[in-house]
Amino acid sequence: MFTRRRPLLPRALLSVSLAGVLAGVLAGVAVCGAEPVPIDFNRDIRPILSDHCFTCHGPDENARKGRLRLDTREGALDRGRSREYAVVPGDSEGSEIIRRLTSDDPDEVMPPPQSPRKVTPGQVALLRRWIDEGAPWSRHWAFETPRRPPLPPATPADRNPIDAFLQHRLAREGLSPSPEAPRATLIRRVTLDLTGLPPSPEDIGSFVADPHPNAYERLVDRLLASPRYGERMAWEWLEAARYADSNGYQGDAERTMWPWRDWVVEAFNRNLPYDTFTVWQIAGDRLPDPTHEQRLATGFLRNHMINGEGGRIAEENRIEYLFDQTETVATVWLGATFNCSRCHDHKYDPYSQQDYFSLFAFFDRTRVDGSGGSPQTPPVLEVPTPEQTRRLAAANAHLAAVAATVAALESERFPRDAGQPAHTSPKAEGLPREILDILRSAPPDRDPGRLEKLAGHWRTDDPDYAAQLEALRQVRQERDAASRSIPRVMVMEDLPEPRTTHLLDRGSYLSPTVEVPMAYPATLTRGDEPPPSDRLDLARWLVHPEHPLTARVTVNRFWQTFFGIGLVRTSEDFGVQGEPPVHPELLDWLATEFVASGWDVKRLVRLMVTSAAYRQSSKVTPELHERDPENRLLARAPRHRLPSWMIRDAALAAAGLLGDAVGGPPVHPYQPPGVWEEVTFGNKKYRQDHGADLYRRSLYVFWRRIVAPTMFFDVASRQVCTVKTPRTNVPLHALLTLNDIAYLEAARVLAGNVLLAAHSDPDRIDLASRRVLARAAQPSEREILLRALHRHRRHYAADPVAAAALLDVGEAPRDPALDPVELAAWTLLCHTVLNLDEALNKE
Repeated sequence: MFTRRRPLLPRALLSVSLAGVLAGVLAGVAVCGAEPVPIDFNRDIRPILSDHCFTCHGPDENARKGRLRLDTREGALDRGRSREYAVVPGDSEGSEIIRRLTSDDPDEVMPPPQSPRKVTPGQVALLRRWIDEGAPWSRHWAFETPRRPPLPPATPADRNPIDAFLQHRLAREGLSPSPEAPRATLIRRVTLDLTGLPPSPEDIGSFVADPHPNAYERLVDRLLASPRYGERMAWEWLEAARYADSNGYQGDAERTMWPWRDWVVEAFNRNLPYDTFTVWQIAGDRLPDPTHEQRLATGFLRNHMINGEGGRIAEENRIEYLFDQTETVATVWLGATFNCSRCHDHKYDPYSQQDYFSLFAFFDRTRVDGSGGSPQTPPVLEVPTPEQTRRLAAANAHLAAVAATVAALESERFPRDAGQPAHTSPKAEGLPREILDILRSAPPDRDPGRLEKLAGHWRTDDPDYAAQLEALRQVRQERDAASRSIPRVMVMEDLPEPRTTHLLDRGSYLSPTVEVPMAYPATLTRGDEPPPSDRLDLARWLVHPEHPLTARVTVNRFWQTFFGIGLVRTSEDFGVQGEPPVHPELLDWLATEFVASGWDVKRLVRLMVTSAAYRQSSKVTPELHERDPENRLLARAPRHRLPSWMIRDAALAAAGLLGDAVGGPPVHPYQPPGVWEEVTFGNKKYRQDHGADLYRRSLYVFWRRIVAPTMFFDVASRQVCTVKTPRTNVPLHALLTLNDIAYLEAARVLAGNVLLAAHSDPDRIDLASRRVLARAAQPSEREILLRALHRHRRHYAADPVAAAALLDVGEAPRDPALDPVELAAWTLLCHTVLNLDEALNKE
């Protein structure tokens, strides 16, 4: 006798390749007398129509065949060109769609024989059942405003609502949650997730020994209050915002957008409400009397690449920048693949080309004209440090004083009427035209080059005057240098008179057609909104409590951050081709709770990481792996590779190398020679930093857009908006963590620390393990590491030159009192610990 396990439901949990098999089960195929699962249009029918029919019978009017539309109920119940009704509710045999799907005639069968998509018998059975049950239709779930679902029955008052929904689902599936992870595992997990760094041995010891019943919650609160929290949370936002320190394209000029990056860190740290966070970045400049901070926040929209290549047409550039802004906003706040609508109506989602350019129109008012390749293309906002402000003020005062001296000398040499420039003096007659042109301007306004020409002209005939001009030139250079040192962030600012926006045929700037007003995507409007007038209206519309997408899309990305996969796997696509939510009630509860809390990000994060689901052990049993291989039901905690930037920061922190400075200009740590030079034909040369800048957090590493920092993998390119980065495991990753200078140096410094802090080999191994893995080594691990240590000692005792070479890696000083052979042996041992699977993964 075979034991039958219940299948994992719903269909959303399976890949498209399994859809047909599952569809057969859902359609009522007899399996030991099981009752058919009720048809759900969004779960069971829409995916079939979307995958197989919408390309030719969907929203794109220009691509629609046979005048038949199947993405709306009205279209499905209407007649196409054949004059037959595609869907006849209650009568599958009389429905043309079933006849076409089951036809043997190659001229009639759908999809056509040449189509790569084939409808399975199980899917046809599903469609038959749906039609016979009356063809009930519902709007795509993501386009309906989320409504707060009730908690599952018998939910204890003190249970985290997340656990109430998840455990209710697990019970339906005949599964139980895993036990809580050990405390050492918990503190490492949550500290990495909330700060991007490992816990210190002292923090581990305190937490493990804390008897308070709310010890974990108090730990979470301390981490949320840490300045490291904002640095950790900023990373994903920078990827979504396509933040980089250069323009991109062939010239790839350096830009100074880093004050905006620092603002993001600070906004997360002070828990700026997400609706405010949104409004400021999209339209801070449109607020009444905008503050410096609100204008700075709009740098979000100016993070796009800038193309300054020779011969590039300015208007083409300008339109490309607007495409980027439009599609970035659509991805981040709508979870929409809006770029599909740039050239034609979307083939799957109800977004028309008109919708695209109506959204585009909100951004088509800026002063940016697309000309040139300046990385500080106006409008810009100066963001000086206090020291830069002081230096510039002093330079301006010095310039004014010296310029006054020059002006007095000129009044003596070139007498003229009060208020007239020097060139109008009768004594200026006969001077070369170039000199006269320079004298037209006041002394403080003359640039260094013109001052040098003036000084050269009078150096022989009037050396005193020439000397003062030379002094003014030097002071002007100092003032200009002080001014240039101030970072200037590109921000948003609209023209006094708005442009007229036109729909562009196939997205070409050369083919404007009809005029398009600013408007929200039609399918997402509530019907009672007043017509929008600027970006501020757009921003406020996005965070309106009734908006169907913003809260859902946002909480899903936060879930993705802490649980590895979003409740909707396709965090970039909430359309009909995206994955439906695995736990729809939980998604809507979180979305409505987020809005009701005042868009409180820290509260949302705390809710997630204090849930029992988050605190589970990540160990998986064979049965659980068979039932739920991707852990979508969350009967265990997720276990996956840490992002590469976090691996680097964790290694530096474990060694005690990581600096704690927050913000500032980007840094240039170790990088293999010749990388920049190779991709820029030698035009850009990498100049490595030294000292503390080598050990800054990865967040502050200079990001050249055409070649990302070499120490990272599985990261966004920062060329376009990215809200979901890949997670892979390939040999190249190990080549980096085994050979990169940063990791070898971290191992050497960690080795020196454990040699000085402990006095026996087992104690030193435990200390290294605690610093990296947040726990002492297990006896079996300790035995293996001790054997490796003895091998390393023998090797380096026999080859002191190799020991010296290993210890020369990196610029961090080493204690000369430590025996080189012993330090080299422990360096290799610590390097091994840093590269353990557990060190590279979130347990």
